[in-house]
Amino acid sequence: MSKDDDAEGFDLSELRSDLPAAAAALSPEDRKGLVNALKNKLQSLAGQHSDVLESLSPNVRKRVEALKEIQSHHDELEAKFFEERAALEAKYQKLYEPLYTKRYEIVNGIVEVDGVVKEASAAVEEDKPPEGEKGVPNFWLTAMKTNEVLAEEISERDEGALKYLKDIKWSRIDKPKGFKLEFFFDANPYFKNSVLTKTYHMINDNDEPILEKAIGTEIEWYPGKCLTEKLLKKKPRKGSKNAKPITKIEKCESFFNFFNPPEIPDDDDDDDLDEDTAEELQNLMEQDYDMGSAIRDKIIPHAVSWFTGEAVQDDDIGGIVRDEDEDEEGEEDEEDEDDEDDEEDDEDDEEDDEEEEQSKSKKKSSAGSKKSGRSQGGRTEQGERPPECKQQ
Repeated sequence: MSKDDDAEGFDLSELRSDLPAAAAALSPEDRKGLVNALKNKLQSLAGQHSDVLESLSPNVRKRVEALKEIQSHHDELEAKFFEERAALEAKYQKLYEPLYTKRYEIVNGIVEVDGVVKEASAAVEEDKPPEGEKGVPNFWLTAMKTNEVLAEEISERDEGALKYLKDIKWSRIDKPKGFKLEFFFDANPYFKNSVLTKTYHMINDNDEPILEKAIGTEIEWYPGKCLTEKLLKKKPRKGSKNAKPITKIEKCESFFNFFNPPEIPDDDDDDDLDEDTAEELQNLMEQDYDMGSAIRDKIIPHAVSWFTGEAVQDDDIGGIVRDEDEDEEGEEDEEDEDDEDDEEDDEDDEEDDEEEEQSKSKKKSSAGSKKSGRSQGGRTEQGERPPECKQQ
């Protein structure tokens, strides 16, 4: 097999799941340029791999070819696994729907559960006016605020609008692949929309999906109710002809920025991005996808557990177990280091003992020569003295 054939036969689709998050949200044009650059790089790598095969002996090369055939069978099975898993997820998603519908009805007070005393009759018995509380107030707001990822994005100003949130759903989309989140709201004084959506387009929807882009609903805010902006008023300077206060609109942190995801710059603007700006954009895209994934994978299927706080306890227990494992590994490393230190100390002690023995033997030898009267002069005595005496 020649190097060119090996390079042309290289399947770039295998690379998709390994692309970094920075490339995950590239536009089709940007992604095409990136893939072409990677293709050139991979062609050179493919040539290097062919060199490795050519350097092998004929027998070893045959064994490697047999291993490659086994790998090919494995990849075929893995592809079938992904197909069956997607079908299985779709099957159970349909089975979940009736449960989600019952949850929706109870949360929003459409149906009542057994054993609940009607508030009007209970109020009459206690001589109190009926409160009119339906369902489970602030259900979705509480569930999302309990999740650490989402709690960081929900401001106090957002809570008033999120109290009108009735339900959240998600669905898988095929063309292009990805998923869509739908947020259903009651009529409220903040915006006109009854449904806000967030759609994620993915390049690869396997274990490591790659984000191509995200699209959010444009929110139709009522005048003076926009939660993603704040109006600043500044007093005019002294002596200014204009006595009216200066107003300025600034962006502010809000959960509803989730529906206005970061955009990838065009090719012309992309060259002007410095490293810090590009890194900030990457962090924003990763943060946005983490929020969408948390809502899809945690909040929607386990909303009741997040509302009660049980889901947090489960997460904490999992984190404690992981921390304990890390601590045990750290203790083992420390023990190994202590053992090595002890061995070094023992070796140092043995060397000190040997030096002491040599010193003693030298002193004895020197004393013996003096007693026998066989001293050969100062030079011989100097040679018999221990090292610390030579400096005197």
